[in-house]
Amino acid sequence: MAEEERALLDGADGADGGGGSPGPPRALPAACDPRRLPHRLLVLALMCFLGFGSYFCYDNPAALQTQVQRDMKVNTAQFMALYAWYSWPNVVLCFFGGFLIDRVFGIRLGTVIFSVFVCAGQVVFALGALFNAFWLMEVGRFVFGIGGESLAVAQNTYAVSWFKGKELNLVFGLQLSMARIGSTVNMNIMGWIYSRVQDLLGYAGPSTLGLALLIGGVTCLFSLSCALILAYLDRRAEKLLCKEQGKTGEVIKLTDVKDFSLSLWLIFVICVCYYAAVFPFIGLGKVFFIEKFRFSPQEASAINSMQSIQNLGLAVIAIAAGMILDTRGYLFLEVFFSACVCLSLLAVVMLYFVNHLTGGDLNWSARKRAKLQKAAASEAEEQERLRRQNEDDLAKLLPKADAFSLRNKYLSKLGAQLPAHYSSCFSTLAHRSVLK
Repeated sequence: MAEEERALLDGADGADGGGGSPGPPRALPAACDPRRLPHRLLVLALMCFLGFGSYFCYDNPAALQTQVQRDMKVNTAQFMALYAWYSWPNVVLCFFGGFLIDRVFGIRLGTVIFSVFVCAGQVVFALGALFNAFWLMEVGRFVFGIGGESLAVAQNTYAVSWFKGKELNLVFGLQLSMARIGSTVNMNIMGWIYSRVQDLLGYAGPSTLGLALLIGGVTCLFSLSCALILAYLDRRAEKLLCKEQGKTGEVIKLTDVKDFSLSLWLIFVICVCYYAAVFPFIGLGKVFFIEKFRFSPQEASAINSMQSIQNLGLAVIAIAAGMILDTRGYLFLEVFFSACVCLSLLAVVMLYFVNHLTGGDLNWSARKRAKLQKAAASEAEEQERLRRQNEDDLAKLLPKADAFSLRNKYLSKLGAQLPAHYSSCFSTLAHRSVLK
Protein backbone atom coordinates (compact mmCIF):
# COMPACT_ATOMS: atom_id res chain seq x y z
CA MET A 1 0.00 0.00 0.00
CA ALA A 2 2.84 2.41 0.85
CA GLU A 3 4.51 1.75 -2.49
CA GLU A 4 1.26 2.31 -4.36
CA GLU A 5 0.65 5.57 -2.50
CA ARG A 6 4.17 6.79 -3.17
CA ALA A 7 3.91 5.85 -6.84
CA LEU A 8 0.56 7.60 -7.13
CA LEU A 9 1.80 10.79 -5.47
CA ASP A 10 5.05 10.76 -7.46
CA GLY A 11 3.08 10.44 -10.66
CA ALA A 12 0.88 13.35 -9.66
CA ASP A 13 3.89 15.57 -8.72
CA GLY A 14 5.59 14.81 -12.00
CA ALA A 15 2.50 15.81 -13.91
CA ASP A 16 2.14 19.28 -12.39
CA GLY A 17 5.83 20.09 -12.00
CA GLY A 18 5.62 20.49 -8.25
CA GLY A 19 2.78 23.03 -8.17
CA GLY A 20 -0.83 23.58 -9.14
CA SER A 21 -3.55 20.92 -9.30
CA PRO A 22 -2.35 17.34 -9.42
CA GLY A 23 -2.50 15.61 -12.76
CA PRO A 24 -3.71 12.08 -13.44
CA PRO A 25 -1.49 9.38 -11.94
CA ARG A 26 0.68 7.49 -14.40
CA ALA A 27 2.38 4.93 -12.21
CA LEU A 28 -0.64 2.65 -11.57
CA PRO A 29 -2.51 0.56 -14.15
CA ALA A 30 -5.99 1.84 -15.01
CA ALA A 31 -7.67 -1.09 -13.28
CA CYS A 32 -5.83 -0.30 -10.02
CA ASP A 33 -6.14 3.49 -10.06
CA PRO A 34 -9.17 4.78 -8.08
CA ARG A 35 -9.30 7.84 -10.34
CA ARG A 36 -9.60 5.91 -13.58
CA LEU A 37 -12.78 4.62 -15.18
CA PRO A 38 -11.91 0.87 -15.27
CA HIS A 39 -11.33 0.81 -11.51
CA ARG A 40 -14.53 2.75 -10.83
CA LEU A 41 -16.47 0.35 -13.03
CA LEU A 42 -15.13 -2.51 -10.93
CA VAL A 43 -16.34 -0.71 -7.82
CA LEU A 44 -19.73 -0.12 -9.48
CA ALA A 45 -20.08 -3.84 -10.23
CA LEU A 46 -19.36 -4.67 -6.59
CA MET A 47 -21.93 -2.08 -5.48
CA CYS A 48 -24.57 -3.59 -7.75
CA PHE A 49 -23.96 -7.16 -6.53
CA LEU A 50 -23.95 -5.95 -2.93
CA GLY A 51 -27.73 -6.19 -2.76
CA PHE A 52 -28.18 -9.16 -5.10
CA GLY A 53 -28.19 -11.82 -2.37
CA SER A 54 -30.52 -9.84 -0.12
CA TYR A 55 -33.14 -9.40 -2.82
CA PHE A 56 -32.72 -12.98 -4.02
CA CYS A 57 -33.41 -14.44 -0.58
CA TYR A 58 -36.08 -11.90 0.37
CA ASP A 59 -38.54 -13.56 -2.01
CA ASN A 60 -37.50 -17.16 -1.29
CA PRO A 61 -40.84 -17.73 0.47
CA ALA A 62 -42.78 -16.46 -2.56
CA ALA A 63 -40.91 -18.77 -4.92
CA LEU A 64 -41.59 -21.75 -2.63
CA GLN A 65 -45.01 -20.88 -1.21
CA THR A 66 -46.58 -24.24 -2.02
CA GLN A 67 -43.63 -26.14 -0.61
CA VAL A 68 -43.42 -24.00 2.55
CA GLN A 69 -47.11 -24.38 3.37
CA ARG A 70 -47.10 -28.10 2.63
CA ASP A 71 -43.84 -29.06 4.31
CA MET A 72 -44.22 -26.82 7.37
CA LYS A 73 -48.01 -27.39 7.63
CA VAL A 74 -48.90 -23.69 7.91
CA ASN A 75 -51.78 -21.67 6.50
CA THR A 76 -51.54 -18.60 4.29
CA ALA A 77 -51.67 -16.15 7.20
CA GLN A 78 -48.74 -17.87 8.90
CA PHE A 79 -46.88 -17.97 5.60
CA MET A 80 -47.30 -14.22 5.05
CA ALA A 81 -46.00 -13.63 8.57
CA LEU A 82 -42.57 -14.46 7.15
CA TYR A 83 -42.74 -11.16 5.27
CA ALA A 84 -44.15 -9.34 8.28
CA TRP A 85 -41.23 -10.44 10.46
CA TYR A 86 -38.84 -9.02 7.88
CA SER A 87 -40.59 -5.63 8.04
CA TRP A 88 -40.96 -5.28 11.83
CA PRO A 89 -37.31 -4.38 12.63
CA ASN A 90 -37.25 -1.85 9.81
CA VAL A 91 -40.10 0.14 11.36
CA VAL A 92 -37.41 1.45 13.72
CA LEU A 93 -34.10 0.75 11.97
CA CYS A 94 -34.94 2.98 9.00
CA PHE A 95 -34.37 5.95 11.36
CA PHE A 96 -31.02 4.66 12.57
CA GLY A 97 -29.46 3.01 9.50
CA GLY A 98 -27.85 6.23 8.30
CA PHE A 99 -26.89 7.21 11.86
CA LEU A 100 -25.12 3.89 12.45
CA ILE A 101 -23.18 4.27 9.21
CA ASP A 102 -22.25 7.91 9.85
CA ARG A 103 -21.50 7.95 13.56
CA VAL A 104 -20.93 4.39 14.77
CA PHE A 105 -19.64 1.86 12.24
CA GLY A 106 -18.61 3.82 9.21
CA ILE A 107 -19.58 2.84 5.69
CA ARG A 108 -17.13 -0.05 5.33
CA LEU A 109 -17.69 -1.82 8.63
CA GLY A 110 -21.41 -1.02 8.54
CA THR A 111 -21.82 -2.66 5.14
CA VAL A 112 -20.00 -5.79 6.27
CA ILE A 113 -22.05 -6.00 9.49
CA PHE A 114 -25.35 -5.62 7.64
CA SER A 115 -24.27 -8.25 5.11
CA VAL A 116 -23.44 -10.61 7.98
CA PHE A 117 -26.93 -10.09 9.40
CA VAL A 118 -28.42 -10.97 6.03
CA CYS A 119 -26.33 -14.16 5.79
CA ALA A 120 -27.06 -15.17 9.39
CA GLY A 121 -30.77 -14.55 8.95
CA GLN A 122 -30.92 -16.72 5.85
CA VAL A 123 -29.01 -19.54 7.60
CA VAL A 124 -31.35 -19.43 10.61
CA PHE A 125 -34.34 -19.34 8.25
CA ALA A 126 -33.06 -22.45 6.45
CA LEU A 127 -32.27 -24.25 9.72
CA GLY A 128 -35.81 -23.59 10.90
CA ALA A 129 -37.08 -25.52 7.89
CA LEU A 130 -34.42 -28.21 8.28
CA PHE A 131 -35.42 -28.83 11.91
CA ASN A 132 -39.15 -28.45 11.19
CA ALA A 133 -39.42 -25.43 13.53
CA PHE A 134 -41.49 -22.68 11.93
CA TRP A 135 -40.87 -20.30 14.83
CA LEU A 136 -37.15 -20.53 14.06
CA MET A 137 -37.89 -19.61 10.45
CA GLU A 138 -39.66 -16.50 11.74
CA VAL A 139 -36.62 -15.62 13.87
CA GLY A 140 -34.44 -15.99 10.79
CA ARG A 141 -36.60 -13.60 8.81
CA PHE A 142 -36.43 -11.07 11.67
CA VAL A 143 -32.62 -11.24 11.70
CA PHE A 144 -32.60 -11.06 7.91
CA GLY A 145 -34.70 -7.89 8.08
CA ILE A 146 -32.26 -6.21 10.46
CA GLY A 147 -29.60 -6.25 7.77
CA GLY A 148 -31.67 -6.10 4.59
CA GLU A 149 -32.92 -2.51 4.50
CA SER A 150 -29.86 -1.03 6.23
CA LEU A 151 -27.72 -2.71 3.57
CA ALA A 152 -29.61 -0.74 0.93
CA VAL A 153 -28.75 2.48 2.82
CA ALA A 154 -25.07 1.48 2.85
CA GLN A 155 -25.23 0.71 -0.85
CA ASN A 156 -26.50 4.21 -1.62
CA THR A 157 -23.85 5.74 0.64
CA TYR A 158 -21.12 3.98 -1.32
CA ALA A 159 -22.64 5.30 -4.54
CA VAL A 160 -22.55 8.91 -3.29
CA SER A 161 -18.96 8.43 -2.11
CA TRP A 162 -17.63 7.14 -5.45
CA PHE A 163 -19.81 8.89 -8.03
CA LYS A 164 -20.89 12.49 -8.40
CA GLY A 165 -23.41 14.59 -10.29
CA LYS A 166 -25.09 13.04 -13.28
CA GLU A 167 -23.24 9.75 -12.77
CA LEU A 168 -25.42 9.07 -9.73
CA ASN A 169 -28.58 8.77 -11.82
CA LEU A 170 -27.10 5.91 -13.82
CA VAL A 171 -25.58 4.30 -10.73
CA PHE A 172 -28.84 4.32 -8.78
CA GLY A 173 -30.68 2.86 -11.76
CA LEU A 174 -28.14 0.08 -12.19
CA GLN A 175 -28.18 -0.75 -8.49
CA LEU A 176 -31.97 -0.99 -8.48
CA SER A 177 -32.02 -3.12 -11.61
CA MET A 178 -29.41 -5.55 -10.32
CA ALA A 179 -31.18 -5.89 -6.99
CA ARG A 180 -34.48 -6.69 -8.68
CA ILE A 181 -32.76 -9.11 -11.03
CA GLY A 182 -32.01 -11.03 -7.85
CA SER A 183 -35.75 -11.29 -7.19
CA THR A 184 -36.41 -12.38 -10.76
CA VAL A 185 -33.73 -15.08 -10.70
CA ASN A 186 -35.09 -16.32 -7.36
CA MET A 187 -38.60 -16.72 -8.77
CA ASN A 188 -37.34 -18.80 -11.67
CA ILE A 189 -34.71 -20.98 -10.01
CA MET A 190 -35.73 -21.81 -6.44
CA GLY A 191 -38.48 -24.20 -7.51
CA TRP A 192 -35.97 -26.03 -9.70
CA ILE A 193 -33.48 -26.21 -6.81
CA TYR A 194 -36.16 -27.69 -4.55
CA SER A 195 -36.98 -30.33 -7.19
CA ARG A 196 -33.32 -31.31 -7.56
CA VAL A 197 -32.90 -31.63 -3.80
CA GLN A 198 -36.08 -33.70 -3.66
CA ASP A 199 -34.70 -36.03 -6.36
CA LEU A 200 -31.47 -36.34 -4.40
CA LEU A 201 -33.14 -37.16 -1.08
CA GLY A 202 -35.97 -39.18 -2.59
CA TYR A 203 -38.74 -37.41 -0.68
CA ALA A 204 -40.26 -33.98 -0.03
CA GLY A 205 -40.43 -32.45 3.43
CA PRO A 206 -38.83 -29.96 5.83
CA SER A 207 -35.35 -31.36 5.14
CA THR A 208 -35.74 -30.78 1.41
CA LEU A 209 -37.00 -27.25 2.02
CA GLY A 210 -34.16 -26.46 4.42
CA LEU A 211 -31.45 -27.67 2.06
CA ALA A 212 -32.96 -25.70 -0.82
CA LEU A 213 -32.95 -22.53 1.30
CA LEU A 214 -29.36 -23.15 2.34
CA ILE A 215 -28.36 -23.42 -1.32
CA GLY A 216 -30.18 -20.17 -2.00
CA GLY A 217 -28.20 -18.59 0.83
CA VAL A 218 -25.02 -18.94 -1.24
CA THR A 219 -26.07 -15.70 -2.94
CA CYS A 220 -25.87 -13.94 0.44
CA LEU A 221 -22.31 -15.20 0.87
CA PHE A 222 -21.51 -13.85 -2.58
CA SER A 223 -22.85 -10.42 -1.60
CA LEU A 224 -20.85 -10.56 1.66
CA SER A 225 -17.72 -11.23 -0.39
CA CYS A 226 -18.54 -8.16 -2.49
CA ALA A 227 -18.89 -6.13 0.73
CA LEU A 228 -15.46 -7.25 1.93
CA ILE A 229 -13.75 -6.51 -1.39
CA LEU A 230 -15.53 -3.17 -1.62
CA ALA A 231 -14.39 -2.27 1.90
CA TYR A 232 -10.78 -3.03 0.95
CA LEU A 233 -10.95 -0.97 -2.25
CA ASP A 234 -12.60 1.95 -0.47
CA ARG A 235 -9.98 1.92 2.28
CA ARG A 236 -7.23 1.74 -0.34
CA ALA A 237 -8.74 4.67 -2.25
CA GLU A 238 -9.01 6.66 0.98
CA LYS A 239 -5.27 6.30 1.56
CA LEU A 240 -4.23 6.88 -2.03
CA LEU A 241 -6.49 9.87 -2.68
CA CYS A 242 -6.77 11.21 0.88
CA LYS A 243 -10.56 11.09 0.63
CA GLU A 244 -13.00 10.62 3.48
CA GLN A 245 -15.42 7.78 3.97
CA GLY A 246 -18.83 8.29 2.42
CA LYS A 247 -21.32 10.15 4.55
CA THR A 248 -25.10 10.11 4.32
CA GLY A 249 -25.30 13.79 5.23
CA GLU A 250 -27.63 15.20 7.86
CA VAL A 251 -28.81 12.60 10.35
CA ILE A 252 -32.56 12.52 10.89
CA LYS A 253 -33.89 12.67 14.44
CA LEU A 254 -37.15 11.25 15.74
CA THR A 255 -38.15 14.71 16.95
CA ASP A 256 -38.21 15.87 13.31
CA VAL A 257 -41.47 13.96 12.80
CA LYS A 258 -43.47 16.80 14.35
CA ASP A 259 -42.22 19.13 11.59
CA PHE A 260 -43.39 16.93 8.70
CA SER A 261 -45.88 18.73 6.47
CA LEU A 262 -49.29 17.41 5.44
CA SER A 263 -48.00 16.93 1.89
CA LEU A 264 -45.21 14.70 3.15
CA TRP A 265 -47.66 12.59 5.16
CA LEU A 266 -49.82 12.21 2.05
CA ILE A 267 -46.76 11.01 0.13
CA PHE A 268 -46.18 8.43 2.88
CA VAL A 269 -49.78 7.22 2.48
CA ILE A 270 -49.39 6.97 -1.30
CA CYS A 271 -46.18 4.95 -1.01
CA VAL A 272 -47.60 2.60 1.62
CA CYS A 273 -50.83 1.98 -0.31
CA TYR A 274 -48.96 1.44 -3.57
CA TYR A 275 -46.40 -1.00 -2.24
CA ALA A 276 -49.06 -2.72 -0.11
CA ALA A 277 -50.74 -3.69 -3.38
CA VAL A 278 -47.51 -4.84 -5.07
CA PHE A 279 -45.16 -6.72 -2.78
CA PRO A 280 -47.72 -8.79 -0.81
CA PHE A 281 -49.17 -9.87 -4.15
CA ILE A 282 -45.72 -10.97 -5.29
CA GLY A 283 -45.52 -13.09 -2.15
CA LEU A 284 -48.79 -14.83 -3.05
CA GLY A 285 -48.65 -14.52 -6.82
CA LYS A 286 -47.19 -17.90 -7.76
CA VAL A 287 -49.97 -19.96 -6.20
CA PHE A 288 -52.52 -17.45 -7.51
CA PHE A 289 -51.44 -18.05 -11.11
CA ILE A 290 -51.40 -21.81 -10.57
CA GLU A 291 -54.85 -22.08 -9.00
CA LYS A 292 -56.64 -19.32 -10.92
CA PHE A 293 -55.24 -19.77 -14.42
CA ARG A 294 -53.99 -23.38 -14.24
CA PHE A 295 -50.39 -22.46 -15.06
CA SER A 296 -47.62 -24.89 -14.34
CA PRO A 297 -45.28 -24.02 -11.44
CA GLN A 298 -42.57 -23.04 -13.92
CA GLU A 299 -44.93 -20.77 -15.88
CA ALA A 300 -46.27 -19.22 -12.68
CA SER A 301 -42.76 -18.46 -11.46
CA ALA A 302 -41.84 -16.85 -14.76
CA ILE A 303 -44.96 -14.68 -14.74
CA ASN A 304 -44.56 -13.71 -11.10
CA SER A 305 -41.06 -12.49 -12.00
CA MET A 306 -42.51 -9.72 -14.86
CA GLN A 307 -41.30 -7.71 -11.94
CA SER A 308 -38.27 -7.42 -14.19
CA ILE A 309 -40.33 -5.28 -16.59
CA GLN A 310 -41.45 -3.07 -13.71
CA ASN A 311 -37.88 -2.63 -12.56
CA LEU A 312 -36.63 -1.96 -16.06
CA GLY A 313 -39.13 0.90 -16.15
CA LEU A 314 -38.02 2.08 -12.71
CA ALA A 315 -34.38 2.08 -13.76
CA VAL A 316 -35.06 4.01 -16.98
CA ILE A 317 -37.39 6.48 -15.24
CA ALA A 318 -34.83 7.08 -12.49
CA ILE A 319 -32.22 8.04 -15.06
CA ALA A 320 -34.70 10.18 -17.02
CA ALA A 321 -35.86 11.93 -13.84
CA GLY A 322 -32.30 12.84 -12.93
CA MET A 323 -31.65 14.25 -16.38
CA ILE A 324 -34.87 16.28 -16.27
CA LEU A 325 -34.02 17.67 -12.85
CA ASP A 326 -30.53 18.66 -14.00
CA THR A 327 -31.74 20.43 -17.13
CA ARG A 328 -35.31 21.65 -16.48
CA GLY A 329 -35.87 21.82 -12.71
CA TYR A 330 -38.41 20.49 -10.24
CA LEU A 331 -41.53 21.95 -11.89
CA PHE A 332 -40.92 20.09 -15.14
CA LEU A 333 -40.07 16.96 -13.12
CA GLU A 334 -43.48 17.09 -11.41
CA VAL A 335 -45.13 17.55 -14.80
CA PHE A 336 -43.23 14.47 -16.02
CA PHE A 337 -44.44 12.38 -13.07
CA SER A 338 -48.00 13.62 -13.59
CA ALA A 339 -47.77 12.60 -17.24
CA CYS A 340 -46.69 9.10 -16.17
CA VAL A 341 -49.76 8.82 -13.92
CA CYS A 342 -52.03 10.06 -16.71
CA LEU A 343 -50.51 7.53 -19.10
CA SER A 344 -51.24 4.79 -16.58
CA LEU A 345 -54.86 5.93 -16.29
CA LEU A 346 -55.17 6.05 -20.08
CA ALA A 347 -53.83 2.49 -20.32
CA VAL A 348 -56.43 1.32 -17.80
CA VAL A 349 -59.27 2.93 -19.80
CA MET A 350 -57.95 1.43 -23.04
CA LEU A 351 -57.74 -1.98 -21.38
CA TYR A 352 -61.39 -1.70 -20.37
CA PHE A 353 -62.61 -0.96 -23.91
CA VAL A 354 -60.28 -3.43 -25.63
CA ASN A 355 -61.45 -6.17 -23.29
CA HIS A 356 -65.10 -5.21 -23.91
CA LEU A 357 -64.73 -5.19 -27.71
CA THR A 358 -62.87 -8.50 -27.83
CA GLY A 359 -65.31 -10.27 -25.53
CA GLY A 360 -62.81 -10.68 -22.73
CA ASP A 361 -63.74 -11.71 -19.21
CA LEU A 362 -62.42 -8.76 -17.22
CA ASN A 363 -65.82 -7.02 -17.24
CA TRP A 364 -67.84 -10.05 -16.17
CA SER A 365 -69.76 -9.82 -12.93
CA ALA A 366 -69.17 -12.26 -10.10
CA ARG A 367 -72.55 -13.91 -10.80
CA LYS A 368 -71.70 -14.43 -14.47
CA ARG A 369 -68.30 -15.86 -13.60
CA ALA A 370 -69.87 -18.31 -11.16
CA LYS A 371 -72.46 -19.33 -13.76
CA LEU A 372 -69.85 -19.92 -16.46
CA GLN A 373 -67.65 -21.86 -14.07
CA LYS A 374 -70.61 -24.06 -13.14
CA ALA A 375 -71.41 -24.65 -16.82
CA ALA A 376 -67.79 -25.50 -17.56
CA ALA A 377 -67.71 -27.96 -14.66
CA SER A 378 -70.92 -29.62 -15.91
CA GLU A 379 -69.52 -29.89 -19.43
CA ALA A 380 -66.33 -31.45 -18.10
CA GLU A 381 -68.36 -34.00 -16.11
CA GLU A 382 -70.42 -34.86 -19.21
CA GLN A 383 -67.29 -35.38 -21.31
CA GLU A 384 -65.84 -37.59 -18.62
CA ARG A 385 -69.07 -39.64 -18.52
CA LEU A 386 -69.03 -40.13 -22.31
CA ARG A 387 -65.38 -41.13 -22.22
CA ARG A 388 -66.05 -43.78 -19.59
CA GLN A 389 -69.09 -45.05 -21.50
CA ASN A 390 -67.00 -45.43 -24.66
CA GLU A 391 -64.36 -47.32 -22.72
CA ASP A 392 -67.04 -49.68 -21.33
CA ASP A 393 -68.47 -50.30 -24.82
CA LEU A 394 -65.01 -51.00 -26.17
CA ALA A 395 -64.33 -53.43 -23.34
CA LYS A 396 -67.54 -55.33 -24.19
CA LEU A 397 -66.66 -55.65 -27.87
CA LEU A 398 -63.00 -56.57 -27.61
CA PRO A 399 -63.48 -60.03 -26.02
CA LYS A 400 -65.94 -61.03 -28.77
CA ALA A 401 -63.56 -59.88 -31.45
CA ASP A 402 -60.71 -61.81 -29.84
CA ALA A 403 -62.82 -65.01 -29.62
CA PHE A 404 -63.89 -64.64 -33.25
CA SER A 405 -60.26 -64.23 -34.34
CA LEU A 406 -59.06 -67.25 -32.33
CA ARG A 407 -61.85 -69.44 -33.80
CA ASN A 408 -60.86 -68.50 -37.37
CA LYS A 409 -57.17 -69.15 -36.68
CA TYR A 410 -58.03 -72.56 -35.22
CA LEU A 411 -60.18 -73.54 -38.21
CA SER A 412 -57.45 -72.36 -40.60
CA LYS A 413 -54.90 -74.62 -38.92
CA LEU A 414 -57.28 -77.54 -39.37
CA GLY A 415 -57.43 -76.83 -43.10
CA ALA A 416 -61.04 -75.59 -43.15
CA GLN A 417 -61.96 -73.15 -45.92
CA LEU A 418 -63.42 -69.96 -44.41
CA PRO A 419 -65.94 -67.84 -46.36
CA ALA A 420 -64.60 -64.51 -47.60
CA HIS A 421 -67.18 -62.51 -45.63
CA TYR A 422 -65.73 -63.86 -42.35
CA SER A 423 -62.59 -61.80 -42.69
CA SER A 424 -64.52 -58.73 -43.85
CA CYS A 425 -66.98 -59.15 -40.99
CA PHE A 426 -64.12 -59.35 -38.53
CA SER A 427 -62.48 -56.25 -40.04
CA THR A 428 -65.71 -54.29 -39.72
CA LEU A 429 -66.16 -55.42 -36.14
CA ALA A 430 -62.61 -54.42 -35.29
CA HIS A 431 -63.09 -51.06 -37.04
CA ARG A 432 -66.22 -50.38 -34.99
CA SER A 433 -64.43 -51.27 -31.78
CA VAL A 434 -61.72 -48.76 -32.62
CA LEU A 435 -64.29 -46.05 -33.33
CA LYS A 436 -65.91 -46.67 -29.95
